[in-house]
Amino acid sequence: MSILRKVSMWILALPLMGCTTVPTTTFDARLDGYQAKITPDDFDYNPYKTPIAMCYAEELSATPEISGATLIEDGLSAFVIRSAFARMATKTIDLQTYIYSNDFSSKVLIGELKNAADRGVKVRILLDDYGTKSDIVDVMLLNQHPNIEVKVFNTVKNRSKLLYYPQFLLDFNRLNSRMHNKLFIVDNIAYITGGRNVGSNYFYPETASNFSDTDVLFIGDMTRYATDSFNEYWNHHLSIPADVFPKAKSKKAMRRLEKSFADIEKRSAEDVHRYNTIISMAQQEFKQKRFDFSWGRGKFLADPPQKVEMSMSEKEQYRGDIVRALQHLWDKTNKSVYMSAAYFVPGLGGLEHMLNEEKSGVHMTIVTNSLASTNAPTVYAKWEKYRKQLIKSGADVYEFMVSAENLRGKEHDRERKQSSFSVLHSKTMVFDDDISWIGSFNLDPRSAYYNTENVAIFESRDFADKLREMIIKDTQTSWKVTLDKNDNPVWTGSRPGDTEPQVHKYAPDTGILRRIWKNISNLVPEKFV
Repeated sequence: MSILRKVSMWILALPLMGCTTVPTTTFDARLDGYQAKITPDDFDYNPYKTPIAMCYAEELSATPEISGATLIEDGLSAFVIRSAFARMATKTIDLQTYIYSNDFSSKVLIGELKNAADRGVKVRILLDDYGTKSDIVDVMLLNQHPNIEVKVFNTVKNRSKLLYYPQFLLDFNRLNSRMHNKLFIVDNIAYITGGRNVGSNYFYPETASNFSDTDVLFIGDMTRYATDSFNEYWNHHLSIPADVFPKAKSKKAMRRLEKSFADIEKRSAEDVHRYNTIISMAQQEFKQKRFDFSWGRGKFLADPPQKVEMSMSEKEQYRGDIVRALQHLWDKTNKSVYMSAAYFVPGLGGLEHMLNEEKSGVHMTIVTNSLASTNAPTVYAKWEKYRKQLIKSGADVYEFMVSAENLRGKEHDRERKQSSFSVLHSKTMVFDDDISWIGSFNLDPRSAYYNTENVAIFESRDFADKLREMIIKDTQTSWKVTLDKNDNPVWTGSRPGDTEPQVHKYAPDTGILRRIWKNISNLVPEKFV
């Protein structure tokens, strides 16, 4: 063997040397003998006898299958309510998320989960591997706690940074499909679902890229469906215990994490005191029955975890409970549909259905991202394909407006600051002012065919009124898109301080480079956006 060939083989072998692989299925022999820390026995309690349920015992016992729902419109409230309920937990907490950002707010939230576990609460955490992207994020380290168990869903086998993304090409069908579900379940009686992942840009408006999102806190009967779904994912063979990730077992890293919790308490005593006061106030508001609950009946739906294992052709023919429920709701609707859809690509079949509904008298109001606000120009490029026909059918179409403080440049040449902008991230609908839809499901091919998703469907006119008003409020800070006499789009809208509406003949608040990039993005096949 020549020296040149030896050197070449050595260089090619470098990425493989010392790298770590983890199981992609619990059928792997390395997990033989694995013992779960949290078992079904830990859930052998009556959720309706927990302190959270007892606060609303009268309402929950009034009618069978009753649930309460309250909107969580802003990120700070979303964070506070999660923390408050973690403190009120007495039995179990389940967290399922696509993204865990490992930033400051994420640390504080998992600190609340650790404190709950210290009190004896059993905590289960299920993360998507791609949404976590690291073997030593703080949440993985919590697996060392005797009352906390962490699992990672749909793992990438080789953990080498150099080989991480190339594996997607070799196992594209499985790894292209991700667990996009979002759930936060407390004591089997209350849960939060919606569009928010775990990260500061979902909780704090001051972050560089803030997501304008919507969650709902449910209490009551619906929670059992959410827990059933979580259990299905938790027990699936693609959910891999954190024990097999070597870095997650680092005692030194765990000590550093615990020290960081203590340092926050010590260095920021005044801020911590203020934070604790706010959390205590939220707890008191709940216990004094001052949460704005609407009462009704509902159902929690989720794709099965095996969706990610289907072949490409099977996925493209897939019609699960979520898609069938959506079609059923559309078929029952007689008057109106309000939609706040972060990523809106209905497909030809969906478009045809919507056009027929509008023609039959069902009026649609659609709010989605503008080119300036979106974090996915490829999706926006596909949305444009459907926008004109929806407008011509009579639908009211709005695109989310970038706020004035996030703009720079001259009055007629504004462009989004790439380091500071707001992205619409909601996935909500209201049918006939009576039935609400909220969850992780985007109205696009990725949600329909590839990712696993979850939604809550809630029947309550009172709650639907609140959600509809929230969507209408978003239209007031969005561009209304109409067509000129040549069927070209026109954007009209006003920001605070404007003396008259602004009118744009091209995508507002964008520069030529972003519009060119959007056009290039349109080359990506729609099924992969």
